[in-house]
Amino acid sequence: MGVWCPILGGRDRLLLNLPCLADPVKRSSLFLKLALVALHLFFIGFLLVCDAEFIEKTKLHPWYMSSYFFLFSATLLQYFVTSSSSPGYVIDAMRDVNETNAMYRNAPTTTSLQQHASSKSGSVVITVEGESASGGRRTPPTSWGKMVMDLYPPGTSLRNLTCGYCHVEQPPRAKHCHDCDRCVLRFDHHCVWLGTCVGQKNHSKFWWYICEESALCIWTLIMYIDYLSNVAKPWWKNAIIILLLVILVISLIFVLLLLLFHSYLILTNQSTYELVRRKRIPYMRNIPERVHPFSRGIKRNLYNVCCGNDTLDSLPTAYELEDRSRSSSYTCLDILKCRCC
Repeated sequence: MGVWCPILGGRDRLLLNLPCLADPVKRSSLFLKLALVALHLFFIGFLLVCDAEFIEKTKLHPWYMSSYFFLFSATLLQYFVTSSSSPGYVIDAMRDVNETNAMYRNAPTTTSLQQHASSKSGSVVITVEGESASGGRRTPPTSWGKMVMDLYPPGTSLRNLTCGYCHVEQPPRAKHCHDCDRCVLRFDHHCVWLGTCVGQKNHSKFWWYICEESALCIWTLIMYIDYLSNVAKPWWKNAIIILLLVILVISLIFVLLLLLFHSYLILTNQSTYELVRRKRIPYMRNIPERVHPFSRGIKRNLYNVCCGNDTLDSLPTAYELEDRSRSSSYTCLDILKCRCC
């Protein structure tokens, strides 16, 4: 005979009413986001509460602290914008192509010449067969499977390009994410702290976030060091500040290395997955390690990331790979003269 527990029942009803708490994956992601926000607030809150001189400096130099709080707010805002953005899913791209094809099929056309005589002006309107009502000639649509096949070398089997989980054709650089349970375009990695993947559509947002996070860590570190310079404080406050300072230094080293790493990936048009698992990707096994097959030069790579170029990358031909193999031996002088761009 079962016993009804009002506390458990209320908790279950709460989980059912809030979809973000019903799913264990979304629930853990939400808790991580709250923990990250709380960590930011704790670091700055400790100085506001325990350091009286910090409050006086805020009053004497309002522009200084206003700039800091602006960076603080911008960093948290960029974090939530990045975590809520889509990395670019294959299923969404395929749906867009199918909708374009449906619009093409449903567009009004005429099967014969039509003549309409106006009783007032006597004008004649003629519509030519095979053109749309707007007068422009349409281009036949391309199916998603045909579009994906055109991105691979001739002779590639479509069966080998189909995801075993999503059952969709994967273009080059796409990979199935088991955490998101979807195939991601230009898959980089699944970020636990963001609760989403980093891919084609949000890699730029992710880079800006870690850039702002690095600047915020450096600024906070300077304020903590300035706090320690005043020795006329209780020992327990200094002990806590030293502990927080150690955590801050470790976090700063990690974020700076992450920023440098992703800056390198953007400049060479690579992803973390392609760099780490290069030998396991079938179409990259026979490419020399010094050759970046999808790179279009530094300037073009930066433009594609910063300006949101959502075009799908095709695999380079053997001639293009040979040309890029020669260009990978640029000297430092060539790089300074932008010959590699």
